[in-house]
Amino acid sequence: MLYSWEWQLLPLLLVVASFATRVVAAADTALPSYYYADPIRVECMNRSSETGEHIENAAHEIQWIPFPVCNETGSPLEFQYGVEGEKNCTIAMVSDPFFHLLEFYIHSDAPLSCRLPSRPPPHIKVVGEKTPEPEYIPLVFALAGTLQLSHMHISTHMNVLLHSTPKHHLHPHDSGVLDSGTAYSTSPLTHMEGSSTRRLVIGDPLPLSFSVRWFPTPALPKIEGKVEWHGMGGHIYASTVFYSLVSFLAGIVVSGVYFFGSVLPRRLRGRGLGGATPLGMGLNGLGNGWGYQKRAID
Repeated sequence: MLYSWEWQLLPLLLVVASFATRVVAAADTALPSYYYADPIRVECMNRSSETGEHIENAAHEIQWIPFPVCNETGSPLEFQYGVEGEKNCTIAMVSDPFFHLLEFYIHSDAPLSCRLPSRPPPHIKVVGEKTPEPEYIPLVFALAGTLQLSHMHISTHMNVLLHSTPKHHLHPHDSGVLDSGTAYSTSPLTHMEGSSTRRLVIGDPLPLSFSVRWFPTPALPKIEGKVEWHGMGGHIYASTVFYSLVSFLAGIVVSGVYFFGSVLPRRLRGRGLGGATPLGMGLNGLGNGWGYQKRAID
């Protein structure tokens, strides 16, 4: 039962609730999230090939340009939200300016600083609301290699680790926003043929490969202090179960062969097989039928 003053406050409460609902809806609309396999394009800091310094635009802001075009896709490098696996990006030709930039990156005079949008652009604009400025997370590629007088050795394989902050839904692959990321070369000191290190001169193509792994939280998942290298999904493949089952059965077979072929015969020989039957005199008339030899009675 409502009192008269409560009836007077009811319209005000309804207005407040409606306003709060609109604010939440506007926030959800203005701040979208990535969904599984959404493309995330990589942008990198534009640098001078002569000095390695970053280039600014007319507003004295850092100028960002797309990652070089990949032959495999015909577009700049991009990752897919939550998608793990191997990704190739072959740059068709290393120009003279780009070659000098690679020298800066490898010599650590200037980092290959890139960025990823933490959220996708909004598809719906709220009337009367200002569209929020896009936010980015830094993604620095630690490109490794060695410099020579006429060429360079560059490690073309890189690990890319990306962290997200997911929203909790009942879908197999969640939606969310980017939190952080890093990328680094592997085996940079290996110059042997067949490795991931490539000898590079001006005019050569540059085949880059990326091993991409996702983590659903900003922190690395841990169990009892041990890091789980399962990325976003925690994969258990059928082959793992199969090999585990085969190993278990093989262990049983080997144990059985060893027991029946070695352990059991030795024990039976030690107890006297002639008297190991309940048939009275046993084998060759020796024993009392239960594994004990008869003793002579004086």
